[in-house]
Amino acid sequence: MKSTTLKTAVIALFASFFIMGCEPGPAEKAGESIDEAATDVGNKIEDTCEEVKEGVNAEETNC
Repeated sequence: MKSTTLKTAVIALFASFFIMGCEPGPAEKAGESIDEAATDVGNKIEDTCEEVKEGVNAEETNC
């Protein structure tokens, strides 16, 4: 009988972790904002680099 109770408790525990993992918390939202900001900065740097290379007529305009 203990084995069945233990199995039920373990399943309930994992189910609760799964449900909690479905909703993004404040830390995850902050992390996503940081990722988006870093991507935006990287894109702006690349765009500026390409504009500078085009301005000096460089053979390779990709950065």
